[in-house]
Amino acid sequence: MGNVAKDVLHQVWIHSREEDTDEEVVYRPVTYDFPLSRGRGSFELKPDGNLDVRGGIAPDDRQKAVSGKWELDDQNELVFYITSESKPDRVMKIESADEDRLVLKK
Repeated sequence: MGNVAKDVLHQVWIHSREEDTDEEVVYRPVTYDFPLSRGRGSFELKPDGNLDVRGGIAPDDRQKAVSGKWELDDQNELVFYITSESKPDRVMKIESADEDRLVLKK
């Protein structure tokens, strides 16, 4: 895979667990017609490098949300900084990315 077009990533991505495999995790844009499901994790990659992550269901059915920063490195890795600006909290290898589907390696 060549370099990921960063502007494709600028949107809200929601976990499409039905499409996951043993080796990949699939996300779809918020506009995708998902089957009914409770508690889908999601994240928003904003063009200015800010990040909002939502996931898990609280006892009152609200999702917990955290904010941070994100970047795309030269190896097509999506890097999330939540608790620190110098040490990443999460690094995910992008297998493929377009406007309708984001696939990450597990």
